[in-house]
Amino acid sequence: MRLSRDKVNQLAHTVTDAVAGLDEVEFIEDRNTIRLEVRKILEELLMQEARIDQAARQKIESQRRTIIEGSEEWSILYRKYYNEEVKKLGV
Repeated sequence: MRLSRDKVNQLAHTVTDAVAGLDEVEFIEDRNTIRLEVRKILEELLMQEARIDQAARQKIESQRRTIIEGSEEWSILYRKYYNEEVKKLGV
């Protein structure tokens, strides 16, 4: 999923605020440092997801016959190959 930089920042703020609101959590670093680290983690996860998506699409495109994106067969193969890629990463 593609998210703009602003959306990732907003999500990082939301996560940081939610964690700060927990009684069990006390920040050792300042809040902005935590937010930046959350943003970094989110960006890494989104890049990893994009690589998984690309690998699944590549496998579908490498089929002998053309499979139309949006068809039921394409969706089934996409889920199958996507899940295979996720398992390779141990996620």
